[in-house]
Order: sequence, then C-alpha cells, then structure tokens
Amino acid sequence: MTETGSGAAESGVRRLPRVPGFARWPVEGSPKEEGKALRKVVPRSAHAALDLDASRPEVVAAVEESNLGRIAELTPIRAGRMAATPFAFLRGTAGLMAYDLARTPMTRIRAQICGDAHAANFGLYGDARGDLVIDLNDFDETVHGPWEWDLKRLAASLVLAGREAGADEDHCRKAAYDATGAYRRTMRLLAKLPVLDAWNAIADEELVSHTDAHDLLGTLERVSEKARANTSGRFAAKSTELTEDGGRRFVDAAPVLRRVADEEAAAVAAALESYVQTLSEDRLPLLARHAVHDVAFRIVGTGSVGTRSYVVLLLDHRGEPLVLQVKEARPSVLVPHLVTAGFEAPDVEHEGRRVVLGQKRMQVVSDILLGWTTVDGRPFQVRQFRNRKGSVDPAALATDQIDDYGRMTGALLARAHSHSADPRLIAGYCGKNEELDEAVADFAVAYADRTEADHGEFVAAVRAGKVAAEMGV
Repeated sequence: MTETGSGAAESGVRRLPRVPGFARWPVEGSPKEEGKALRKVVPRSAHAALDLDASRPEVVAAVEESNLGRIAELTPIRAGRMAATPFAFLRGTAGLMAYDLARTPMTRIRAQICGDAHAANFGLYGDARGDLVIDLNDFDETVHGPWEWDLKRLAASLVLAGREAGADEDHCRKAAYDATGAYRRTMRLLAKLPVLDAWNAIADEELVSHTDAHDLLGTLERVSEKARANTSGRFAAKSTELTEDGGRRFVDAAPVLRRVADEEAAAVAAALESYVQTLSEDRLPLLARHAVHDVAFRIVGTGSVGTRSYVVLLLDHRGEPLVLQVKEARPSVLVPHLVTAGFEAPDVEHEGRRVVLGQKRMQVVSDILLGWTTVDGRPFQVRQFRNRKGSVDPAALATDQIDDYGRMTGALLARAHSHSADPRLIAGYCGKNEELDEAVADFAVAYADRTEADHGEFVAAVRAGKVAAEMGV
C-alpha cells in the first residue's frame, strides 16, 4: 500500500507546491469585479474623448519621420498610395494615430495587440489542411499594449471605409458602434466559457451567425473562391519563367517586382539557414524537399512600402513551387507612444521574432512556416506568400454590409485579445449595456473627421510639390 501524507489523508486535498507558469488554486479574487471597478477610474463614456494638443506633429513631418530607414526611391510610391483616400492615409499612419491614442483615456489593461487593426487587416488565409480561416492577418506593429488602441483604430477605419464606399453617416457610425458591441459581447461570451473552449473560439462556420452578419455571406463566398486560387503556383506561373536547367526564375514586373543582383539574392538565400532554425522541427522535412531557385524584390502594402521585402522561389522534385516572403521587420511604431502613455518599453530580442510571436499569440491558426531571420544585419520575418490569402475591401462594401463587417471584425478582435488578456477582466469593464459602444462610435467619427483633415493637408503638400508622390502604382 502506498503511503500518503497525513495532511492529504485527513483533508482529502493533496498540497503541491505552486508551479511557476500555472495559476493558483483555490482561485483568488474576481477578474470580472476588478474590471467593473475600473469603470470608476475610467468611465466607459470617457472613451469618446479625442483631445489633440498643440504639440501634435504636423502631418507631413509625421509621414517623413515614418519614412526614415525606408528605401528612398520607393517612398514616392508609398506617398501616392496614402494620398489616394483618407482610409488609405489612415493605413499608412499607425504611428500618428498611436501618438493621439497615447493621450486618450485607458484602463491600463494590456493584451497582445495588432497595433494596426484597421478594417483592411482582416482576411482569409489557408491552414495546414487546406481549409480557409478568417482572422487578423498583419502584425508588423504588434506589441503588448492597451486593448482600446486596437478597438479604436478598427472603429475609426470602419467610418472612413464606409464614407469611401458611399454610405451615409448613420451607417458609418453604426459600423463603429456595432464593431464595439460585437467586441464587448464576444468578450463576455469568452469569459463564460471553459478556458480551452475560449482559446479555440470562434469557429469560422459559426462566425457569421454569432455576429449576425448574414448580409456578408455572398461577399465572403466570393472572396473565399478567389482565395482558394491565390496560391504560390498561380503566382509563380505569372511571375516566373523556365530556365535552361529546368528550374524557374522571376521575371521583372517593375516597379512592383524586380530581379535583384546576385550578391543580394545570395544574402537572402543564405539567411534562410538561420530561418529554418526558428521553425518547429516537424516542419524541416517539408522544406528539405524544396530547393531554392531564385530571389526577387517585391513591393507590398501601403504602410509597408519602402521596407525591404523579398520573395523566394522554392521548387519541389516535380517543379511545383512554394514561395516564401522575407519581409523586413522594423521596430513597432507604437513603442515610443507606449512609453509616453506610461508603459515600459518592450525588451525586443529580434524584431522578426516579435512579429512572429505576436501573430501566434493572436491567431487561432497561424502559417506553419512562420519564422524569422537576419539579412545583412537587418531583422526579417519569413512566411508563406500567397497562402490562399483573400480579403474583403471594406471601402467597396454595400451600405447594408459595412455594419455586418464591423460586427465580424469586432468579434475577431475580441477573440485575438482574449489569448493574452483575461477575457473576464475586459468583459467586466465593458459590461452589458451600450455605454462603451456609444463612446467608441463617437470617438471613431471624430477621428475619421481628423483623418480626413490630415489627408487633405497631405494631398495639398503633394500638389504643392513638398512631398514626392507617384500616383496609381
């Protein structure tokens, strides 16, 4: 017979030492009540505030500062894309908005945040089984920061996207209002679930019904159909040509895609050795069955234009392509503004690692080939390129769809935040009524107005020749 300690035998409870990294038992305190108590410190209605002080950077100066360290000859393309619309301008000014958000009310509850959670940074991508997942899909600015910053950026972007789509002001404000409401309700739902169930929520097939976004069904089906065809094979067929040895190489398609010098291509290819070391060992046989054939430079995005970004062509034994993107990982533009807001600056070992770990912390399913490396002393992230990616253009949605899209993205954002912040704490603060929804919607409209004014200043500077811009690229 096995002997047990007398304390365990008498009480029926085995007393084990607390293991670091695990929770205490019995459970102490109530995160929900802690969240509710924060309402006295930061009333939910306070989130409507937008107080822009005289020290706010001038628009052109802010854009020029964000261009520091980028490839100079590409910044006119970035400026041209940002000048296109106020929504496009918002997409390129995450740092300017972070400056403004650092001066707004905050609960001080932190989560792993996207840092750039505007409405166009949600989309479809493929998982390891070939199924499509919808989630946040851009993490260049991700940090551990205030959850409100992501929510307010999403809400403001929905107002701007709705205006660009031709929706009236009521529909635009409702999109921001509904996004906040969906965030709040989803956080409450997650707070009530067992932790493991909450961690894996929300299943994609349940998302539309959960958020009552039925008007989006047709749009999502069309985007899904396009996404399934958006593969490495299709990209390679359009962007490469056969070589004499039976391999393939990239073909110039200036200015978006261009071949690079042998020395530059060799540096990128050599960096893949350290990238492989950042992957789980079970991924290594997959890459070991592909050979590196070519490297090209490719311009991406709006805010990312001017950063160094490469595509690497891999071929298997049958000549079937797999394309990797090797994208420069710059420091998050949010960091100095987090310090201004009274938070500690994050200790970042490698900017590519920061992006990859932030993405994995926020997504339910992530790219199985996510990793990081260093090229010529610069940090990069590595991921699959054209991994059945698809996206909804929020600025092209019908009037009756923009609020549905707001509800869907608000729910996705709540689920992403709940991985790193206790949903009970945020749900306790957000509460049952619509006070937060109203406040964030008011903020979103005010910030959309501010962004339109900023965009107007920027366009005027472009027209006056103060900012070089290449339009339509």
